[in-house]
Amino acid sequence: MSQNFDLEELTRRESEQIEWKENVADAENVVETLVAFANDFSNLGGGYVICGAKEIKDEHGFPKLVKVGLTSARIKELEGKIMALCRDYVSPPIVPTIQELPSDHEANRLLIFVMPATNEAHSFRSKEDTGKYFIRISRETREARNGLLRQLLVRKHSLEPFDRRICQQATIADLDLIALRDSLQRMRYFDANDGLDVFLSDERVLSPFVPSLCVKESLTGILRPRNFAVLLFGREPQKFFPGSYSIFSIYPGEDRSEVNAERHDLTGNLIAQSGRLIDLLNVQASTSFDKLSFDTPNALKYPRRALNEAIINALVHRDYELVDPNRVTVFSNRIEILSFGSLPDGIQVDEFQQGKSSPRWRNQSLAWFMIKLQLAQAEGQGIPTILRTMREEGCPPPEFDINDVRVICKLPAHPRHALMRDIKRVEASIAVGEIQEAKHKLLTLINKDTLNYRVIQLFAEVQQILKDPKPILMFLENNQSHLSSLDAATIMSLVDAILTDEKPDTNWVQELLGLASRQRLEVQEVRQIALGYFKLKQPNQALLVLEKTLEEHDVWYQNAAILQLRGRAFLELAKKCHQTAMNRTMPKTTRDRAKAESIHYLEKAERDFHNALLYQPSPTIETILQESLLQIKNLQSRNQFRI
Repeated sequence: MSQNFDLEELTRRESEQIEWKENVADAENVVETLVAFANDFSNLGGGYVICGAKEIKDEHGFPKLVKVGLTSARIKELEGKIMALCRDYVSPPIVPTIQELPSDHEANRLLIFVMPATNEAHSFRSKEDTGKYFIRISRETREARNGLLRQLLVRKHSLEPFDRRICQQATIADLDLIALRDSLQRMRYFDANDGLDVFLSDERVLSPFVPSLCVKESLTGILRPRNFAVLLFGREPQKFFPGSYSIFSIYPGEDRSEVNAERHDLTGNLIAQSGRLIDLLNVQASTSFDKLSFDTPNALKYPRRALNEAIINALVHRDYELVDPNRVTVFSNRIEILSFGSLPDGIQVDEFQQGKSSPRWRNQSLAWFMIKLQLAQAEGQGIPTILRTMREEGCPPPEFDINDVRVICKLPAHPRHALMRDIKRVEASIAVGEIQEAKHKLLTLINKDTLNYRVIQLFAEVQQILKDPKPILMFLENNQSHLSSLDAATIMSLVDAILTDEKPDTNWVQELLGLASRQRLEVQEVRQIALGYFKLKQPNQALLVLEKTLEEHDVWYQNAAILQLRGRAFLELAKKCHQTAMNRTMPKTTRDRAKAESIHYLEKAERDFHNALLYQPSPTIETILQESLLQIKNLQSRNQFRI
């Protein structure tokens, strides 16, 4: 690190690299910071401790240096103390370089310690306690403990990564050889001629990124599995790593206050746990909740790919030296997946949350096996996959709650799922007769999701009960441009609500019936449209819809309900012709034509009614058919219509 530098330039560097000390009351505090710079946890190359200066903000908010400086005697005293501490109390010792620069006061100077990063992990033993390791986190010098200390030692090659270490208490007998064989077969590494013994030696290496599964002790010759082998293929990994199990819980509400919770404690190796967790979560993912929605007809509550990636990330990246288990908690509106341990070294929180961080594994061997077993995406693709699949499914983006000891991935449910819970409450209100309360809730829901089919149907049902179509008409006026997106069943529910009025708005009924009849219809929807036209006394329009659907569905010629409706249309037209024929003000030619048409329609109606009786109609339709046939006989029995 060059000693030729500009103090003004230092103010623009990363805050992790600079420590400003106006008054140096404690030389040990300076040494702790120098040790942190030498350990270089953030991989910035070291840092500077500048004694006799401080950084403030000017009136515009920009960094400004106040260079008070130190006297010559104080500089000499500090230099001696700090260098002695670095030599005698730091292990291994460090040797910072020293430079003096002018201050704002002619009699004083600045004392600068320049500490480059080293390849070793340094500890500082003060006069009061044993050695401690220090690292730089943002602007702070902090003691490295637990996971941070292990990360530091691994980075400095003073400690082998956790997953590669030998599990000193385990032997080959602690491995589930069937589970190992099954995994090797799935990965296409297993050869029945070689058996498993070759994989249980300390010589067989599956990949440059993964060491052998076992290591032979030099003195005893005993083969002992590495930590990753015990976690992936152990009979009971929890004997050696108490935190290597998962708790899966389901709460019916939005927090843990609900008493009717469901809980599963999942033990066994990580491969088995991952499979069971994925199966349990896929039940949540497959919840289809709005089959009538025009934009997402079968929207999933959660995308399966996002759930799978989140689970594998939690199992692979966690710190298994901590005793807390993985926790997967399902609430009514979200799923939370908690994994203990901080983010792997070198990953920034903001980049991680955006899916832009560089690939880093805490347990590279675990990750390699999960990828080969096709339980995880390629390296570094987990978080981007979660973000992408949540976005594509229409779910809100995931949230990540991160601190020094754990990472929580929160996956919000699809917004229409929350809407369906509210819809269920509305249906319950209608069932118990609380119609006004249901109406109030529905108005709120329509504002949230204007064209949700089920909400509109319930809204129409409530207004039909209240015999008040005015809110329906207002809804139609406000959403004219979107009505073609509605399905026939929803449109007909609106028609039924409008027709409850003594003087219904026939213009809207006509338009809605036209919209519905242009869609591909089911039997029930065809019946509703035809009945709507009958209420408007337009049997000719009903006949057009019925004839069209019969042309599209040959099999419907055997449907009693459809034939009964077409027969009714013919009968209604026959009656209209009969009225014309009986009108003495009409010309005789017109009356004779009307009589002939009436006879023709009656024949068609009679044929449809008889055919409908052949196809086992329901008791209600059978009664209607018999009554209709009597009407035909009455008309035919009149003198002017005798055949």
